Amino acid sequence: MNQAPDSQQIQVDGIDVYIEGHGHDTIVMIHGWPDTYRLWDEQVAALKGRYRCVRFTLPGFDIAKPRAAYSLDETVDLFRRIIDQVSHDHKVTLMLHDWGCVFGYQFYMRHPVMVSRIIGVDIGDVDSDDYVLTAKAKLMVFSYQVWLAAAWRIGGKTGDAMTRSMARTAKAPGNPATISSRMSYPYYILWAGAHGGYQDALLFKPACPMLYIYGKRKPFMFHSPAWLLELAQHPDSEVLGMDAGHWVMKEQAHAFNEAVIYWLSFSG
Repeated sequence: MNQAPDSQQIQVDGIDVYIEGHGHDTIVMIHGWPDTYRLWDEQVAALKGRYRCVRFTLPGFDIAKPRAAYSLDETVDLFRRIIDQVSHDHKVTLMLHDWGCVFGYQFYMRHPVMVSRIIGVDIGDVDSDDYVLTAKAKLMVFSYQVWLAAAWRIGGKTGDAMTRSMARTAKAPGNPATISSRMSYPYYILWAGAHGGYQDALLFKPACPMLYIYGKRKPFMFHSPAWLLELAQHPDSEVLGMDAGHWVMKEQAHAFNEAVIYWLSFSG
C-alpha cells in the first residue's frame, strides 16, 4: 500500500494550500496580520508526525498576487471550500491567531459541524459586551487600526511603508519582504464599512472543546476576564497565559507546542 506523501501543495480558488504530515486528524492553521502561512513553521515541525497540518496565506495577503479585499462572507466561504478539499469528510481542528481568530471563529459559528476543536491564540471575546478597554487602550487600538486602514487606502509604496513601519512597532516576527499594505484591508473594512463591513459577524460562543493561549506581556488583552473564566469551566477546554507578547507561537514556540500537543491528546 502506497503511503501518502509527507507534503503536498494544492490550489483552491487561486490560494496555495500546503499540507504536511500524517494522521487521522487534520489541523487547519490560519494566521493574522501581518503574517503568512510561514507563521506556523515551528508548529508544523512539532505536529506533522501525528497530525495532518494544513495552512495557507489569507486571501489578499500574498504579496505575489493581485491586490484585493475580501468580505467576511467571501473569506468564510473560501475557508469552507478549502476545508472541504482537505478534510476527507472529517471534522477539523482550527488553530487560529489574530485576524485568523476573527475569521476562523466566524467560520465555526456558521459551520460548527465541520469543526471538532479550536485552538485560539491571543484573540478572545473582542466582540462581546464583556470586553471593555480603558481609555488609553482604546486610543492605542484606534491609532494602529486607523493607520493601517489608511495604509490600505493609500496603497503603493507609501502604503507599504506605513504597514511595515507599524509591523516593526508591533515587533511582528514576519519577513519584512512579505509585508505590504494589501494585508491591511481588514482594518479598512472594519473602519470604512467597505465590502459589506463586519456588522453581520456572529457573537463567538464555542460549544466545542477549545484551548485558548494568550501572551501576558502586552499593554492590554484581547479578551475579558469573564470570558476566560467561562471558557475554563467548559469540559475539555483550557486557558493558558504565557510569558510572551502577541505572537506567542513564535516567542514561546517550545512551550506553546508542548501545551498544544498535551491538550490535543486528551481533548479529542
